[in-house]
Amino acid sequence: MNIFKKLFTQKKTEPVIMKDPLSACSYARNILKQRWPEVEPVIMKNPMSACSYARDVLKQRWPEAEKYIMEDPEWAFLYARDVLKQRWPEAEPVIVKDPKWAYWYAHYVLKRRWPEAEPYIMKDPKWAFLYARDVLKHRWPEAERCIRENDDLCKEYEKAFGFRFEEEAIRDLVQSIISIIKAMRTESNS
Repeated sequence: MNIFKKLFTQKKTEPVIMKDPLSACSYARNILKQRWPEVEPVIMKNPMSACSYARDVLKQRWPEAEKYIMEDPEWAFLYARDVLKQRWPEAEPVIVKDPKWAYWYAHYVLKRRWPEAEPYIMKDPKWAFLYARDVLKHRWPEAERCIRENDDLCKEYEKAFGFRFEEEAIRDLVQSIISIIKAMRTESNS
């Protein structure tokens, strides 16, 4: 018998493990290698352990734990991606508010644009850039002001979409000057 299994299966050890959701999940996954129903009420109350238990031990959806999992945007995303393997509309109100996990959810679960998340994603330069590059696959003018706050990301954004902000600004300025000159000529000819 494996020394770790011998150590962990002792009657003294299990009551201690049963009190900690992460330890209990780990014990079920790595030592018991099966479901541990007596501890599920403890495991389910921690989003990380509940998601891990559903994914690695139950290997299926765990409806009783979902209200706890959806309290945390990271674990809600991972549960949708790794357990449900599909969109999880009930958790979206939590996921949508976190730019990082909203990006990951749009990219790896929805696999498409997620307009409801865009006001949140565009507040963070990193996730706005990645969302434009990986999800939209084109420039995202509404988020460019935020992306420009980070010099490195700004350069990556320009490179990804083949343009330079400075050149566009000069072109826009020239167009404005031309428009003003045309307006002044029209006015003087009248």
